[in-house]
Amino acid sequence: MSEESDADNEPTNDVQTTDEAKKDADNARLAKTFRLISGEEVLLTKRPSGFAFLGMYLLGLLVLAIHFIFDNANSLSSEDSSGFIKIALAVIDITGGEKWPFGFVFVMLFITWMNRLVNVSTSGRWVTIGLLIITLTPLIIQLDDILYWVTDLWMDEPVGDFIPIDNYNYLIFGVGFVSIYMALTFYYQRSFHYAVTTDAVIFEHSFLLSRSHRRILFDRISEVMVERSPVGTILGFATVTILTDSGVGIVEENTGPGIAGAIPGTTEKAGDSTTAKAGKGILRSVVGLLTYQRTIRTVRADPKHCMYNIRNWESAKALLNEKHKEHSQSNLLKDLKDTIVASNDEN
Repeated sequence: MSEESDADNEPTNDVQTTDEAKKDADNARLAKTFRLISGEEVLLTKRPSGFAFLGMYLLGLLVLAIHFIFDNANSLSSEDSSGFIKIALAVIDITGGEKWPFGFVFVMLFITWMNRLVNVSTSGRWVTIGLLIITLTPLIIQLDDILYWVTDLWMDEPVGDFIPIDNYNYLIFGVGFVSIYMALTFYYQRSFHYAVTTDAVIFEHSFLLSRSHRRILFDRISEVMVERSPVGTILGFATVTILTDSGVGIVEENTGPGIAGAIPGTTEKAGDSTTAKAGKGILRSVVGLLTYQRTIRTVRADPKHCMYNIRNWESAKALLNEKHKEHSQSNLLKDLKDTIVASNDEN
């Protein structure tokens, strides 16, 4: 019976050994990823939700749709179309049809400008640079035609054979650009990794050649905020932002358009009459009031410094509150008081 019992226990021991080895390997990987100190353990890890950067994916689809419209400009009818397609077709006709890409450039510049103007997840520097590259590519490809036309005015053998591509194929370039953009967006989304450990909250970011690592101790936390957008409420994710007494999580923003330098036509001159000076002074006051700019301190959800659009945010917030309470000065003083009282009772 003893031999049979030993034989029955061997598979269980092998499974336990495998699970322990896997757990040790995961702990070692997490320790390396989050640069843990000796004795520190990871309690919870999070990444942004699959829908966290939904706006960036929708922007990619919009760029693809614009390429599709310009690729099929001849087959689309403005009478049967409506909204944005009607406007795009009108721009194509005004700017020279499909032969010259000025209509496409105009539409893409407008989208790039609007995207930069609105403070959303797609307003970053790299997204703007990518949109500008897509916008200017048709002009770069047709530089040969422009150069040929210019040099043909005074040269017997015009120059204009540097770029091997003759025309900007909207469908091919659109699919290519958007595919690269979508892949980089997915990679960017996966580049953020958050952890709550026994000692701190860690924000890790690694994208292309960019690296950032932030470690916030629990006793430095002053507030834990949760922000849920309408889309996040529907899809079940939220942003958990940690504020510290040193100002982490708070940024300064300028509100109002502001005008740099003096307002033209309002500078007082030596020969101005009293009435002219008063009129210029009133004009400066009115324009200054309309363009008044002030700086405010606000909370902005930066994926590098907060748990950006994570799922199961309730567990993360509860754990943060628990660890913050455990490491707060009031709780430490209470523990010290209890220790002193217990020591006096024993004596």
